[in-house]
Amino acid sequence: MVSPALQPRPDHPALRCRHCRGVAGEVVLDLGAQPGCEQFAGDDGPDPVFGLRMWFCVGCGLAQLAEDPGWPETTAGVEPQAMRDQAERVLSRLDAEGWLRAGQTAAEYGSPHGGAWLPRVVRRGLKPANGRADLVFDTYGLLHEPEQAEALLTRAARVASGGALVLQLFSLAGVLRHGQWGELRHGHHAYWSLPALDQALRRFGLGVHRAWNYPLAGETLVVLANHDPQPDDETRAVFAAELAAGVTEIDALRTLQHRADTDAAVLRRWLSGRKRRVIGYGAASRSVPLLCHAGVEVDLLPAVADASPAKQWRRVPGTQIPVVPPEYLGPGQPADVLLLLPQLLDEVRRALPEVEDRGGRWISVHDVLAGRA
Repeated sequence: MVSPALQPRPDHPALRCRHCRGVAGEVVLDLGAQPGCEQFAGDDGPDPVFGLRMWFCVGCGLAQLAEDPGWPETTAGVEPQAMRDQAERVLSRLDAEGWLRAGQTAAEYGSPHGGAWLPRVVRRGLKPANGRADLVFDTYGLLHEPEQAEALLTRAARVASGGALVLQLFSLAGVLRHGQWGELRHGHHAYWSLPALDQALRRFGLGVHRAWNYPLAGETLVVLANHDPQPDDETRAVFAAELAAGVTEIDALRTLQHRADTDAAVLRRWLSGRKRRVIGYGAASRSVPLLCHAGVEVDLLPAVADASPAKQWRRVPGTQIPVVPPEYLGPGQPADVLLLLPQLLDEVRRALPEVEDRGGRWISVHDVLAGRA
C-alpha cells in the first residue's frame, strides 16, 4: 500500500511544534488514515480512523505526531518479561554507578500502558515523594504528553538539588537506524533525538549527563539528566552516533516513508505466498500500524494470539482479525507463528513449546521484512 504524497493538506490547520511552538517544519512520514492502535473493539466495526503523520520541527529538532484525534489510551496489555528485565537492567546500572542510595526520595511519570519502576526502587530502599525528589523517573511517559514544553518543565521542577531525571524512551535515532516507522501511533506525541532533548532540557536547568542504548524493542535509549551535566566518553559517543544517523536531516527522515511502504509490501507479499497457515502473536499497539498499512486481513492472517485477557476475542484495530488466547496455538492448530514482537521470542518459546513440538516455527516479523524468512 503506497501512502499519499507528502503534501500539505487543505483540511488540516497549520502545524505547530509541541515543544517550541514554531511552525517551520515538514511532514516526513504519512501512514494515511489509521485506527486507534489501542481501540480493540468487540463489535464488527467499522473502526473510526484518523490521519497519522510525523512532522519534524526544524526549529528545535523534535519529530512529533502531526495531528491526534484524542482517543483514550488503555492499559490492556500485559507487561512482558523483556520489559521487566529491562527495568532491572537499568536500575542495576544506576545502582552500580551510585545513583540509587537507600533513604533517597523518588517519583515517577509512567506510561499509561503500565510498567512502573517506582515499586522497584522502593524495594531498593528509596522512599516515594509527592513533591521534589532525588530521582525522577519517566518510563515512556513523556511520549504520551501532547504539550512537551510543559511536560519537561514539570519533570525538571521536581528534580531536587543534586538529583537526576531518568528518562527511558524510543529515540529518533533508533527509529531511523532500524526503520521503526511503526513507532508512529496516535497518542504517541514526541520522538526526541538525544541532541534535541539535551537542548530542550537546558531551557529548564538540566542537561544530559549520561546516555545508554539498549537493544530492547530494536533500540531503547536511557537518559540521565542533572543540573551539572558532564557527559562521559560513552555519552558523547551516543550523541555523535545520533547525529550520524541523521536526526537533524530532513532527507534522512524522509527515508522512513520509503521504509514504511516497502515493509508493508514485503509483509503482504510474504503472507500471500505462504503455503502453510500463519497465525500472528503479539496484538500490541505497535503491531497495528504495520498490519493496517500493509492491508493485512483475515484472509492472510486468520488470528493474532495475545496474553492480555482484555484483548482476547476482540479485533485487531482496523481489521477483522480476531485476538485469541495463546492456548489457541496448542495442538490442533498446525501453523507457523509470525511473532510481531520479536523481543518476546525467548519468553514465548518457553511458554508455548507445543508450537515447535508439532513442527511449527516462530518467525520474527523483522526476519520477514529483512528477507530472511
